Amino acid sequence: MPPSSTASHHLGVVFVAISAVAWSTAGIFTKGITADVWAILFWRGVFSAAFIALYVAWRDRAATLACFGLMGRPGWLIASTGTIATVAYLSAFKHTTVTNVVVIYATAPFAAAALAWLFGRERTRPATLIAAAAALVGVVIMMSGSLGTPNLLGDLLAVAMTFFMAAMMVQIRRFPDAPAVPAMALSSLQIAIIALIVAEPFAVSTAELWWLIAFGLVQATGAILIAEGTRLIPAPQAALIGSLDIPLAPLWAWLILTELPPVATFLGGTVVLAAVALHMRRDWRLAATC
Repeated sequence: MPPSSTASHHLGVVFVAISAVAWSTAGIFTKGITADVWAILFWRGVFSAAFIALYVAWRDRAATLACFGLMGRPGWLIASTGTIATVAYLSAFKHTTVTNVVVIYATAPFAAAALAWLFGRERTRPATLIAAAAALVGVVIMMSGSLGTPNLLGDLLAVAMTFFMAAMMVQIRRFPDAPAVPAMALSSLQIAIIALIVAEPFAVSTAELWWLIAFGLVQATGAILIAEGTRLIPAPQAALIGSLDIPLAPLWAWLILTELPPVATFLGGTVVLAAVALHMRRDWRLAATC
């Protein structure tokens, strides 16, 4: 691998890892805001879209409007796929347990590998699949103490969320010329419109509005980094690194909200973190020697 390609690969790994850290804080913000979930989604979508647009304006300067205007079919596809994944994710929690949703989402690297092969004949390295399997075992250990009763509708929604999230990563990788970051802004706007239709989001306090602004900024950061990073590394690897948010979310809840997780959460989280960290270390060295 040429030095420039190696640097790009490393940058992609770092971007996706930081995006997972950003998205793992969603539970902290959600817990700290008393507004209903659709109101949170509305303001998150509005502020996230605004911050992403500001980033694009900084990055592309005079070409900003042209960048949004040339969204094209791939850009709209990426945006709409992300919107469906987010709505399915939220709806899944209403119809099944958090445990079931998280365990199903842990299969995202395998879904991404299958889609990458089907639509681009892009092969996934065995080491990535092995690490994904180890991470899945870790998630199952995390949730072993609170396995919920399966609910067909909720579980199907979680499957849909996993499929569309994996599909979005594959699309970003497959269409490198598509404006993926502006597509993330469009997706946020789509979510805000849906939330506005089903809820009345304007009854929030000024204090909570500041929290919602911060939430939008953090989520926008995650969206920008996943869009930029997934261009540079295979989609299954991006999905695997993205699974870092699974053990990080309860860690933030423990450190910030003093919610002490069960021992199984610590054990399983350690397995997930170890699987991803070891894979990233091996991949980093391999990229540097190619």
